[in-house]
Amino acid sequence: MKPILFDFPKSSSSFRVRIAAAVKEIPLELHLVDFRKDAQRSDEYLAVNPAGLVPALKHDELIIAQSGAIIRYLDRLSPDNVLFPATDPLATQVEELTGAIACDIHPLNNLRVLEYLRAQFDKDQDAVSEWYRHWISKGFEGLEKRIAATSGKYCCGDQLTAVDVYLAPQMFNARRYDTPLERFPTLVRIDNELRLLETFQSAAPD
Repeated sequence: MKPILFDFPKSSSSFRVRIAAAVKEIPLELHLVDFRKDAQRSDEYLAVNPAGLVPALKHDELIIAQSGAIIRYLDRLSPDNVLFPATDPLATQVEELTGAIACDIHPLNNLRVLEYLRAQFDKDQDAVSEWYRHWISKGFEGLEKRIAATSGKYCCGDQLTAVDVYLAPQMFNARRYDTPLERFPTLVRIDNELRLLETFQSAAPD
């Protein structure tokens, strides 16, 4: 039975999982959770993920509701195209850099945060977009320097890893919000490489 991914196309966390599944060559059955219709707040979806967030993955009786845990699970399902290497120093580099993106950059620009700025602080779209650009730029400052030290063709040498899977959606969103990227040449160079890959193209929201 195919794993079922509860998905919203423009969710960067869901985008990560779609990329990982494509790289691992694991077919998914996609179930749309349409945020435009508040489907994430429906009783039906809350029975799957009580947090009301995407993605969530259902495989047989197992339900996983965090993108990092889902990607690790997919990585264990198949021995091919390993995303989380097992040996150091690469293993620790991948842990560090995926954490930097998932924990330091992504949460400040999560849809819930942007909606709260609009609803509770009466911020218009220009102000919300400026918030997004500010915090993603602050996050990219450290990430650029760190990945400049670890990169080859991709984020960690010439091997595609989970760091690349995490980086691509963040770069997609940065461009979506017109974030200036001139100060981040390493991230831009790697993202350009990733955008040429069929696996990344097939998973993209657009």
